[in-house]
Amino acid sequence: MSAWYKNHLERFGEVGLENPEALLELKQQLEPFSPEDPEVSVVIPAWNEEKGILPTLASLAATTTRLRVEIIVINNNSTDRTQQLLDRLGVRNYFQPQQGIAYARQLGLDKAKGKYHLCADSDTLYPPAWIDTMVKPMCDSEEIVGVYGRYSFIPAPGESRLWYRVYECLTGFVVRRRRKRQEYINVLGFNMGFVRDVARETPGFAVINARKFDNAIGSADHVHESEDGRMAVRLKEKGKLCLVTSGKARVFTSSRRLQAEGGLLRSFAARFKAYAGRLF
Repeated sequence: MSAWYKNHLERFGEVGLENPEALLELKQQLEPFSPEDPEVSVVIPAWNEEKGILPTLASLAATTTRLRVEIIVINNNSTDRTQQLLDRLGVRNYFQPQQGIAYARQLGLDKAKGKYHLCADSDTLYPPAWIDTMVKPMCDSEEIVGVYGRYSFIPAPGESRLWYRVYECLTGFVVRRRRKRQEYINVLGFNMGFVRDVARETPGFAVINARKFDNAIGSADHVHESEDGRMAVRLKEKGKLCLVTSGKARVFTSSRRLQAEGGLLRSFAARFKAYAGRLF
């Protein structure tokens, strides 16, 4: 495990409202991330993330940047104590009663103030230089209106990272193959960003059917259309997308969706089948 990611899980992985000292520490770390005139907005949709979101917020609070950054959480109709937790932490947040991640991301786009908008997820951890590394291509070139990065999986308790590394190498190959004709499929909502004003010139994250937060392949509620892919398609109509390959932008995300799809091998088989169908 990378030291930064392991540290956040150990400190906040099991912390909830019952640990006021840890919450106070995190609240103090988050205080600089609510400026009135941010340059960058980091927006996190959350549904029933009373505990899961804490390592995410801790990782973002440990960001090293000279940019003015605001962190916004969109509570998407949570039924647990997510809202109480956000209030205790003092993090800027908004409530979206319409269930679906597309609606949560769209509200975040409407509320964000930064010139650059980074999308994050409440079950993903972000390295210290993630914000600056993701924003840099858009700062360097006006042609680039959107960015996306790579990711690794956090194994379930007792699991090895070995097979996840194999999975990630194979998906990395697929990502490179898709960049010419199907780049929008590569763009995932937990590690992407764009120029806010450009995105607002489009329908944004609007989709026909909004997916829910698990959206496991094979489940009754699975939706093929995704709000992140739709946003990518719309951005490409305005300019170029950039794949950020730097390890400083590689995030660690939960493997819970893979577990919901029957485990790593079944999930990979389903995704490879879908990829082969699009290819041929």
